[in-house]
Amino acid sequence: MSKDKYKVLNWPEYNEGLKKRGHITIWISPEVLENWRYKGERQQGGQYIYSDTAIEACLMVRKIYHLPYRQTQGFIESFFEQMHMELPVPNYSSICRRSATLSINLGNVAEGTILHIIVDSTGMKVYGEGEWKVRMHGWGKHRTWMKLHLALEADGQVCVAVELTTNAVDDAAVVEKLLGQIKGTIDSFTGDGAFDKTKVRKALQKRAREQKEDIAQIIAPMHNAVVNERQSELMKQRNEDIAVIKSMGREEWKINSNYHQRSKAETFMYRYKVILGGSLQAREATRQEIEVKVGCLILNILIKIAKPQSQRVCCAT
Repeated sequence: MSKDKYKVLNWPEYNEGLKKRGHITIWISPEVLENWRYKGERQQGGQYIYSDTAIEACLMVRKIYHLPYRQTQGFIESFFEQMHMELPVPNYSSICRRSATLSINLGNVAEGTILHIIVDSTGMKVYGEGEWKVRMHGWGKHRTWMKLHLALEADGQVCVAVELTTNAVDDAAVVEKLLGQIKGTIDSFTGDGAFDKTKVRKALQKRAREQKEDIAQIIAPMHNAVVNERQSELMKQRNEDIAVIKSMGREEWKINSNYHQRSKAETFMYRYKVILGGSLQAREATRQEIEVKVGCLILNILIKIAKPQSQRVCCAT
């Protein structure tokens, strides 16, 4: 079976956007420079010199260019020297220390905006042996990894909520926290079989009551799923999906329910690992959480700069 073929309809604009992604001014823009110095209230003891915007810009440069803290400081110092800017640069210890308490805004949509949410998760390696060494010589020590949970807005393909947990936490347990980060009105919620759990349905029911709008639950029932008659109201959409799958088949249900939109979350995670890497540089949980949020913010900015508009031109045979 051959793969479907697609044609990019906006290639000139997309091509120019891809080149713009390499500009350093994306991360250190004139707006960032204007707000580089701290302008907030005075603190007890030592005073802040740099704003949160400056620290966030340093972290974004560090993440996009895969730099340690010291090289991040040197990179920005050299950039300021070349641009003849007389601005102080945070030292590496200040960047590290401030990163633990930084609040990252993913650029969430405004309240009332209609959203189609897709959720999924992936593993992020903390430390351990590489794939080649394990394959050639076997493993010598256990690899450690964290679990990155994402909520994606389907239309814009931007991340609107992030949670980082240990690898022992299942996907369904994080749904309520992800929903709490989303400000807009959720019209639909799409997830794979890992989200076919009562706790997820309850969280969606609670959110629907809060926003006074129903949420379409496009969650794939497990292959051995049966109708739940004891919780008919909570499981109404699930029971309807099970009935449809039994009558016309799982593939038809996926097409009719637009379940295949879920692949956009997998594409986002693929982009994350290709552009930013599949490992975490930080070692403490608080800084790791900030690191993945910075990574998602970077991808949100990149997709807005260059986003392909493709059309299928050949079907799989």
